[in-house]
Amino acid sequence: MKKIIFKFSGAVIMLVLLIIPLLLNSNYLYGSLIVIGLYAIVVQGLGILMGYAGQVSFGHAAFFGLGAYTAAILTTRFHWPSLLALLAAILLPGIVAALIGRQTLKLRELYLALATLGFGILVHILFTEGGEITGGPSGISGIPHLGIGSLILNSDRKFYILIWIILVLILLGIRNLVRSRTGRALCAIRESEYAAENAGIDCIRLKLQAFIFSALLTGLAGGLYAFYVTFISPSPFTFHASVQFVLMAVIGGLGTFWGPLLGAVVVVALNEILKELIPLIVPGAGGEYQIIIYGIILVALMIYRPQGLSSIGEFFQSSKKSLVQDGNEVN
Repeated sequence: MKKIIFKFSGAVIMLVLLIIPLLLNSNYLYGSLIVIGLYAIVVQGLGILMGYAGQVSFGHAAFFGLGAYTAAILTTRFHWPSLLALLAAILLPGIVAALIGRQTLKLRELYLALATLGFGILVHILFTEGGEITGGPSGISGIPHLGIGSLILNSDRKFYILIWIILVLILLGIRNLVRSRTGRALCAIRESEYAAENAGIDCIRLKLQAFIFSALLTGLAGGLYAFYVTFISPSPFTFHASVQFVLMAVIGGLGTFWGPLLGAVVVVALNEILKELIPLIVPGAGGEYQIIIYGIILVALMIYRPQGLSSIGEFFQSSKKSLVQDGNEVN
């Protein structure tokens, strides 16, 4: 019952997100759903890393930024074709993940989280202090729109369609991955790494592969983000962004198919609400209050609903059983 409810709700949300914007033709709605799609791509990779490999990362904003800056630098400084620059934006975070992951993933629990946090902070400093290459705090402007052959994605509608086609393909790919032998091995690592090692699973190799895979997807989202906004600066790639990504994964439900998409929808909507609500409560308040609220939500979820939105069906099922039992006792 739980799985049926969760799958049905995820499919309905996907259908609504795909069809309604095309009918309404609203640039604001297109923009919001493009951001949701980009974040969902990031969280799909993070979901594999956290939900299946059981590894926590607070450094994915760095991979997101590496993808964006790679696309921006190659197209503006070296005049690469946008599609080729997007490919490089995917590959560079994967290479960086391969270089740092072998040592980092030997750490466990809190130490791993701190290591990825430190990596994210170092990369953000690199973006800020990169001089002419990264543009420093001022960033890089004049990024061209993404071009696929003769098709130039210079409107929100075109970019929205591309993002969601890519997201659907990623969802199908991850579904096949999870059902494969590799996916089952990742689940075994999540449940008990020691038991998985005793069963002959190469845990270090699989965790590294999951880390690289999540970095590749995050780099893809970063490159697409740069081509969409046509301007980047270090501010979107801070620790705040990493916390948001983790929050999306946890809210949606770790180790679930629709969880990353549902988490992205909820957090983006929450972000818009907080932008309007916080200044009314605390005049002159900035983004620091948002990260405090995100932290409170994350802690509360880990305590009371560690399965995220995927536990909604279980809640309804348990409530129904309780009502039936109470009715039988009354009778």
